[in-house]
Amino acid sequence: MIDFESLESQFQERYGSGETPRIFYSPGRVNLIGEHIDYHGGRVLPCGIDRGTALMIRPSADDTIKLASTNVDLVAILSPDQCKQKIGEHWVNYPLGALSKLREVAPTLGGYECLFSGDIPNGAGLSSSASVLVVTAFAINELAGLGLSKLDIVRLAQAAENDFVGVKCGVMDQFAVTMAEPAHAMLLDCDTLEYQQEPLVLGEHCLLIANSGQRRELAESGYNQRFKESNQALDKLRAASKTDIKALADLSVEEFEALSGALAGQQVLMDRARHVVEENQRVHTAASVLQAGDLQAFGALMSASHTSLRDLYEVSTDAIDALVEESMAVPGVLGSRITGAGFGGCTVSLLRRDAVEQFEQQVSERYRARTGLEAEFLVVEPGRGVHEVMR
Repeated sequence: MIDFESLESQFQERYGSGETPRIFYSPGRVNLIGEHIDYHGGRVLPCGIDRGTALMIRPSADDTIKLASTNVDLVAILSPDQCKQKIGEHWVNYPLGALSKLREVAPTLGGYECLFSGDIPNGAGLSSSASVLVVTAFAINELAGLGLSKLDIVRLAQAAENDFVGVKCGVMDQFAVTMAEPAHAMLLDCDTLEYQQEPLVLGEHCLLIANSGQRRELAESGYNQRFKESNQALDKLRAASKTDIKALADLSVEEFEALSGALAGQQVLMDRARHVVEENQRVHTAASVLQAGDLQAFGALMSASHTSLRDLYEVSTDAIDALVEESMAVPGVLGSRITGAGFGGCTVSLLRRDAVEQFEQQVSERYRARTGLEAEFLVVEPGRGVHEVMR
């Protein structure tokens, strides 16, 4: 957990005395089911987690933006003009992306001294990037009195990642870390942004995140390629239907089967589209079984989701597959799947709380033997969305 007292000491050491800084916090998120369908108009079921990003911030004496983190060495001191473009592939592009979009709203926005600190495993697929973007936008909105709503923050953060950072992500991550509530998951329609908070009553069960130790680089991965392939499939299905299909997730499984001949001979496009349509259906089913308290059925849907992400959308890896297989071999585990954009990162498992110790020991040993990688484990609780930390 982030030590706010230590963070304040480091802030004063770096930036000196002056106006008392304020602290803001945004969680990471884990998507329980509904992967790679958020940017195709599908429904997803994420929750915030009790790990995230803290930002200590105050206005600077001039127009410069000062960006530092307790997690990495790179420090940036930038003029307003220098904030208009990316700096390599460094972490500072996320707060800079938020700033660039905020300056479209408020062109005369001043400078700030910022110190970030995160306890989300880096590169693990728990939305550390969305957490940084959202906490930056939310904090400066509050300090500058811009009057943006939380929904405005969501849209601004997504636009920053799409346009400034260059990752064609959907809206789920930004929405989840902004709107999350403790002890709830949210059923989110990524097309309309309508959502409802669903009580996440796990009782004797818990959620366990396993970090594979296989780092993923989202902007350099096949994420954008999957986005392109899926939309190619959509174009062909739309032409075959002779109707305006707005998004792949608009199609039911039955409608997709009826139109699938349009993708004959194009197996990659067929697989990408099938994953989106069937995964969207799994989310609808998952919400129903959660409401009925049927965690066994929910776990089975999680595992089916992983199979689809592995075989149809092809965003898993050998290491992740080994981690899921070893997780499912532990008694008391109801379901396990890759979570996040894929190509490494984390899995999420639903299991009995009294199985956690055996899980960590058994999976760690067997996973290491199969891959040579060290897994890290984290039991998470559904956490609160972006907010100011009152001291």
